[in-house]
Amino acid sequence: MAAEDAREPAGGAAFEARLQPRAVPDRRLVEEARHRLLDLISSGTLRPGDRLGTERELAARLSVSRSTLRQVLAVLAEGGIIRRVPGRAGGTFVAHAKVDRDLSVVVGLPEYLRRQGFVAGTQVLSATMSGADDIAANNLAVPAGSLLIDIVRIRLADGIPISLERVQLPAEIFPGLLELPLGGSIYALLDTHYGITPDEVIEHLEVAEASPDEAALLGVQVRAPLLAITRTSSTSGGAAFEFSHDLFRADRTRVTFRTRADRAEIVRRGTDSAAMTS
Repeated sequence: MAAEDAREPAGGAAFEARLQPRAVPDRRLVEEARHRLLDLISSGTLRPGDRLGTERELAARLSVSRSTLRQVLAVLAEGGIIRRVPGRAGGTFVAHAKVDRDLSVVVGLPEYLRRQGFVAGTQVLSATMSGADDIAANNLAVPAGSLLIDIVRIRLADGIPISLERVQLPAEIFPGLLELPLGGSIYALLDTHYGITPDEVIEHLEVAEASPDEAALLGVQVRAPLLAITRTSSTSGGAAFEFSHDLFRADRTRVTFRTRADRAEIVRRGTDSAAMTS
């Protein structure tokens, strides 16, 4: 009986200890560790794509506990500074800077990249003639089967694939285009050699999943999210001359919209419009 009594306090103390709330990392320590890690990234000690190492290694490097480190990593992951890849070959990596794709400005992608400090690059996968399918024909206002210039390219930012693009142009408007260098801006080529520039551009943005071929070309996992932008460009005279389909890596791209809040009449269905106007 005495032995049982002797064991009870220890068991009771252990049980009470399990009921105690876990210590919450000091917010000051979290902020200090976050700034130290950001300093390593901004100084170039840790570069985009670098693996941060194990939690144990990184906690020791920052002189914090692993619970504090987890909070730091959660904050940085939410802000897009780092990215976590699950699986045996995964880990925590310094994220690449995102390209800001501003849909309110009509500029070729190489110019976008240069303005943001990236080194622009292009890989031309194919440049051929093809017959217009129903979708391309409808957008370009040409008969189905009409001859189109069909160019497929991968765009690079600092040597990393950022987008897979396909541009289709009426062949009769741009004779000899396939003989020109296609590694830069198509808009610049059309302006310089044919005197055609976009006056109105209509773009549609959707989310798509990477097919096996697209994933291999863009360096992402199959079914990874992509930003699909479909674009139709027209001249000042209203003639459509470009139909494009771009697939941007969602992990490397941010889309910006600039909209003016002009006053608009709102009409509720089934209600007299005059009564709804204020």
